[in-house]
Amino acid sequence: MRGAAISTVMASCMKMCSLTRVTNRAVSTLGGNKLKVSAEEATVADQEVTRKSFTDLQRERHKQANLSVLISCPPYFNENKFMKYLSQHGKVANHFFYESYGTHAVVEFVERESIDSLRAATRVPHGDDECVVPFKSRLLTLKSDRALDRTSIQCLRQSAVPINELIQKLCKAQDINEQVYTLLDEYQLTDENIRLRFLVSSLIKDVATAYFPEATVDPFGSTVNSFGKLGCDLDLFLDLDNIGKSSTGKAAGSFTSEYLMKHVPSGRVVTQRILSVISECIDNFGPGCTGVQKILNARCPLVRFTHQPAGLQCDLTSDNRIALRSSELLYIYGNYDNRVRALVFALRCWARVHGITSAIPGAWITNFSLTMMVLFFLQKRNPPVIPTLDQLKSLAGKDKFIVDGNDCTFVSDLNKIPPSKNSESIDVLLCDFLEFYGNFDFIKNGINIRKGKEQNKPDSSPLYIQNPFEQTLNVSRNVNHSQLERFIALARESAWVLQEQRNHSSERDKQAWGLAAVFLPSVSQGFGKGKRKKRKGFASERIKGLLESLKNTDKAR
Repeated sequence: MRGAAISTVMASCMKMCSLTRVTNRAVSTLGGNKLKVSAEEATVADQEVTRKSFTDLQRERHKQANLSVLISCPPYFNENKFMKYLSQHGKVANHFFYESYGTHAVVEFVERESIDSLRAATRVPHGDDECVVPFKSRLLTLKSDRALDRTSIQCLRQSAVPINELIQKLCKAQDINEQVYTLLDEYQLTDENIRLRFLVSSLIKDVATAYFPEATVDPFGSTVNSFGKLGCDLDLFLDLDNIGKSSTGKAAGSFTSEYLMKHVPSGRVVTQRILSVISECIDNFGPGCTGVQKILNARCPLVRFTHQPAGLQCDLTSDNRIALRSSELLYIYGNYDNRVRALVFALRCWARVHGITSAIPGAWITNFSLTMMVLFFLQKRNPPVIPTLDQLKSLAGKDKFIVDGNDCTFVSDLNKIPPSKNSESIDVLLCDFLEFYGNFDFIKNGINIRKGKEQNKPDSSPLYIQNPFEQTLNVSRNVNHSQLERFIALARESAWVLQEQRNHSSERDKQAWGLAAVFLPSVSQGFGKGKRKKRKGFASERIKGLLESLKNTDKAR
């Protein structure tokens, strides 16, 4: 019996060790062989590993942020002495350095009391010519009365590598699969960068709670949906819902009491007024916050500012709850299968390099629209790589999630979603995506990730992608015919280039190959000249037709 028990334990240990190796390869985006993850291995890891829910992960990040301070460091200092100084106030759980208008340190303590101790020992600055605003935050400046021994400080990168440097790294990979995961590693948000973003969120919350003590400030969008690129904006949501929930409203004898509050015509006016006041506080009291802009008449009112010490542009809103739900949906898809994020990052980079997407608002395809197109394509595979939104909704059971009358229900527990039976490699999916949309009937069909099927377009928009939650809206309504034509032509040209690269792999040492090849300007230039000629001829025919029409009209008169 004892021998059998030992054998059982050893077998279990061997299984766990094997699973750990597979899991590490599936979730790691470090260099070397760890990048080469097969779909089968990723599926095994997805089946066995218990993954955190979106809510649990956000709660963990908020806890880290509440135990952290942001410190502006002098040009030269000794890291060991710096840490010894901080340790006087309590045990440090984590710390890292980065560059943004000087060297900064994010320091996380084990206990909140350590921050209180550090702040109690921190003095208020005095200036000879200027007065200071006495707002004490968790953004501190490290000063020293004497020169410290200079040591080498390793500052972590907070921005994506330039495209030329990225192409050089891609050319060193062994195959297209490794190229895609190399790009993912170079562009995705790091753990430290996410910690910094949640700390900024926590610092803005400290400002907001001066007026609304029960308020919370939550990051949403790219910071939390698992598709964020280094250097992307920080979207923040000022949540005031807890204010009403904190009141029990129970009667005491014959009486009840309620707060005397101002009344305004609509919820939109409430949002505008609150954001206006908070923006004034951020502008006047928030250390490091510059360039504050009120954009209160937009469809979704917001306040835009730059948090200079963090090197982040921030958008603060208080009326975009569906965007929070969209962030969680993308998190579900991004963490369901490792190929989803890898494919989205590769295609976003491809689109940005060739001007298909842009940081400037306009008629371009947005990153969100492109991501919806990737999800739809993955739903159309046989077998599908990811489930449809309706399938995720059915897995939620009786749990309903309604926002402003819109059904935003889907399962939040990743472990309840059956694993994908699709085992296609990322290079096959990349090439097939380009071919799929290079031949897609955009004139007739729209994209619907709820059903995972094409739908008849309800209007004449060049590109129709149904909003997954506000189902009467088209998330790509800004895209015009010209930009859609550029996307189609580029998709066809890039698919051809990738196919040629796969057929002539022996020439890799002489030129950019694989994914790197479709990032070169020559790809878009290849179809640009012919397209311009075609447009010119088409325009000439229209002008001739118009002149003939005018002549005929004059003769008739």
